[in-house]
Amino acid sequence: MTSSVFTKINSVLDAIDGFVWGLPLIILILATGIFLTIRLRGVQFSQLKFAIKSIFRKPDSKEGGELSSFKSLCTALSATIGTGNIVGVATAIALGGPGSLFWMWLAALLGMATKYSECLLAIHFREEKADGHILGGPFYTCEKGVGAKFPRLGKVLAILFAIFGTMVGLFGIGTFSQVNSITTAVETFSSTVVGGAALATVSIPGIGTYSVVVVIASIVLAILVALVIIGGLKRISNVAAVIVPVMAVIYFVFGVFAVSCNISHVTEAFERIFQGAFGFKAVTGGAVGAMIVAMQKGIARGIFSNEAGLGSAPIAASAAKVDYAVQQGIISMTGTFFDTIVICTITGLTIVIGGILNPEILDPQKFQGFAITNAAFHALLPRIPDVVISFVLMACLVLFAFTTILGWDYYSERCIEYLSDGKMTLVKIYRWLYIAAIFSGPYMTVSAVWTIADIVNGLMAIPNIISLLVLNGIIVKLTADYFSGKRIYSIGYDFWNNPVADAEQN
Repeated sequence: MTSSVFTKINSVLDAIDGFVWGLPLIILILATGIFLTIRLRGVQFSQLKFAIKSIFRKPDSKEGGELSSFKSLCTALSATIGTGNIVGVATAIALGGPGSLFWMWLAALLGMATKYSECLLAIHFREEKADGHILGGPFYTCEKGVGAKFPRLGKVLAILFAIFGTMVGLFGIGTFSQVNSITTAVETFSSTVVGGAALATVSIPGIGTYSVVVVIASIVLAILVALVIIGGLKRISNVAAVIVPVMAVIYFVFGVFAVSCNISHVTEAFERIFQGAFGFKAVTGGAVGAMIVAMQKGIARGIFSNEAGLGSAPIAASAAKVDYAVQQGIISMTGTFFDTIVICTITGLTIVIGGILNPEILDPQKFQGFAITNAAFHALLPRIPDVVISFVLMACLVLFAFTTILGWDYYSERCIEYLSDGKMTLVKIYRWLYIAAIFSGPYMTVSAVWTIADIVNGLMAIPNIISLLVLNGIIVKLTADYFSGKRIYSIGYDFWNNPVADAEQN
């Protein structure tokens, strides 16, 4: 009976996911990235070197904001570099084939312009509250930016974004998918340690039977999350500024080492990636069908990983200490580069090469989620003890996912603050609901977890992308103003009702 209910629920979720992440949304996301790339004259390419240099810029004491640009970026990366980089890539390749990785790359390169734009607008329309803390994000971009020209539309988009943002945090990226991936990784490592012996289990009435390792891991995780998020933004950013760079470097080096040990298969891996991207050599469904599946899975998982266009990173970006919106926008776009072009690529190449060495790795009947990546690294590094490989991957995934949980708590708290008109009591209640949700993550199926996350991801992106398209002229003006050296537009300048500065520039 229980199995039948779960099957029906999964079927309903899959239908909703297919509708939300259908071709219209995929085309909208890609078209927005292309449009902004053209309007901004390829800012993500021409200013990438400058952006990377700017990451470590020391803020002036007179600049408004709460965090340095580096800590703001790390806070945003804490929410993006997570299970999507390890589990999400594996899931995309398993379902959409190696070609999914190509569509991740394309979505990321175009998404850098989108990330730049949304973070720029978040800075421009942010507000400083009475106690000195900063509140900003797409909800204010919609309300104050779009709303200045289309009042009703702006307010509706703002509310929808904040609602979807809360849902993503509580029911999607922030809790279920992260905790599920953490406990799966811990359980996989524990199984490796005991050498195939059965792990002790505990039966939870009405839910199922789970290993003691999973139950303990979820409890410990919830306690650690509580200790950090109760401290607010400063504590979250301090933790992220340490964990994110260290673990990203460790994972990158480990992945490069694994690929380097199998350098002879790299060319074949890229061939499979490009062939799969356009449906060449499709076994079933035809070339067009295979390409659409690869595109859908690649873009969906890419967005899940780097969150370009989703509207989440701008919430953290808005707290940065800067005088000009472009300063943080240009830094924030590097998050998409590091997340997808660097980290996801390492995971993807490892899995594709692993699939060449052992085709069973990409068999969804035998491996799912973290187990795919784990098996791929084992295939690439046969001389390294299994326990060592599993430990490194487990540590990376656990810490990546942990910081993602922290980052998304901050994002969803800010959405709650906006929706409640600054009632911090509701925000504190939400924190405890968020902590409670951590416990339920391990007890949901992998399929349901990722499907729910995909659905709320897509819904959250819609109002954000609409605001970017409506306000593209402001984005271009602020960019031209900054890089021309004139810099006559201050943060919060009303472009719709104050045309004087436009006349001065012309």
